[in-house]
Amino acid sequence: MGMSVTISAARAQDAENILKLQYLCYQGEAELHGDYTIEPLTQTLDELRADLDGGHCLVARLGDEVVASVRGRIDPSGTARIGKLMVHPRMQRHGLGGRLLDAIETHFAQDPAARRFRLFTTSLGDMRLYRSRGYAPVAAGEGTVPALITLEKPAAPGTFVASA
Repeated sequence: MGMSVTISAARAQDAENILKLQYLCYQGEAELHGDYTIEPLTQTLDELRADLDGGHCLVARLGDEVVASVRGRIDPSGTARIGKLMVHPRMQRHGLGGRLLDAIETHFAQDPAARRFRLFTTSLGDMRLYRSRGYAPVAAGEGTVPALITLEKPAAPGTFVASA
């Protein structure tokens, strides 16, 4: 019988494993765009720890191994900024990214300050996931290659109910 993946809040001792996962997961993006200086590949452990201290981070574990992660925070305007959604390459295409996105949205939706969810991507594959969860493009980075697309959806009660 195989182990199941569990999702929970990240612990302080997870920081090193999250950073290793981040480095692994963003290699493909760096290669695709010919830029190995992107922030996920240059972030230090201290910077990651500060990032985790200033927001909320979830991890998915397979046994003791951190195999996926997402993080975010609510800014003063009420925007829940979600980022660094990453899934270990061997665990991709099994719905884990969607489960993590749903879980962090549920966490932030409980905060009355949250008015909207916002995230960004340069990946068409990621766009499919985000659109399937109700996100719509609100801006595209002009002059950036690849184009950075910002997506949003409201965090109001009832926005998570699918219609028949």
